[in-house]
Amino acid sequence: MRRPRPHSASSARRGTPRAARAAGASLLAGPAILALLTLGGSAPPTAAAEPRAPEPRAEQASWGWPVHPVRVLEPFRAPPTPYAAGHRGIDLAADAGTRVVAPASGVVSFTGSVAGRPIVSIDHGGGYVSAIEPVSALVTEGEAVAPGQPIGEVAAGGHCDGGCVHFGVRLHGEYVSPMMLLGGVRRAVLLPMR
Repeated sequence: MRRPRPHSASSARRGTPRAARAAGASLLAGPAILALLTLGGSAPPTAAAEPRAPEPRAEQASWGWPVHPVRVLEPFRAPPTPYAAGHRGIDLAADAGTRVVAPASGVVSFTGSVAGRPIVSIDHGGGYVSAIEPVSALVTEGEAVAPGQPIGEVAAGGHCDGGCVHFGVRLHGEYVSPMMLLGGVRRAVLLPMR
């Protein structure tokens, strides 16, 4: 913590550089404010004031299941901390070779193998990114996809290994339950205690 410096009589007479700057600034600010009020001017428009088209939100988009028929084998379990154990998605029953479709519109952001598991990731805009594994991709990075469009087939690898697909969703880098976007989780509402 910084302690204030004691003032001496000689420094009070001379004035400090800080005091001089403050006095000069207030002398200059007065005429500028008076000119704005007199001329009826306003501050020049800034880039932040310009209207922008709203970014589409993933919640408003139509999300669907990446495989059919739908049977959830393992639910989403949020980890207590970013690096703790948890299940950062849902596992859906699917046999090897089953068609996998895009859960919502977006742009394919990654196709490839991570730690021996083939993955397809889609950027849906608004900070939402989905990842489905193990999937042998039929799409390429940069390709736009529509909801329900085939993106690949269930492959082998990872904890599902040909018996299911793992479907994860991140919002601004943090994992969220895909069920919130699929309509399977109602939003929490806090009620008053009685």
